[in-house]
Amino acid sequence: MTNEEIVFKIITAAGNAKGLAFEALNFAREGKFDQANETLKECKEFFHEAHDIQTELITKEAQGEKTEVGILMVHAQDHLTSATLTKDLIEEMIKTQKELYKLKHERGNENAS
Repeated sequence: MTNEEIVFKIITAAGNAKGLAFEALNFAREGKFDQANETLKECKEFFHEAHDIQTELITKEAQGEKTEVGILMVHAQDHLTSATLTKDLIEEMIKTQKELYKLKHERGNENAS
């Protein structure tokens, strides 16, 4: 696989992970937590794909095989870092959405009594 192919695989997988994380958050805002969880699972699959590619590059470098680091590789690493942060923050935001949803429904039931 060429360096450019590696770069674009990382960018694509990380971009897909980020997009799916935001999609999961939208489901959570709508109270569709099962769909949010399923979408997060798919997000994590893409994230792990990108992360595995990065890990392979790190392993090869540790074994003495140097990787050419150009602006495209830096760009790909930026995408992966951004996807990591996005995934982690949105997982926490979904937990908060679940708590809010539960509180709203508990208050709604109290007011109905």
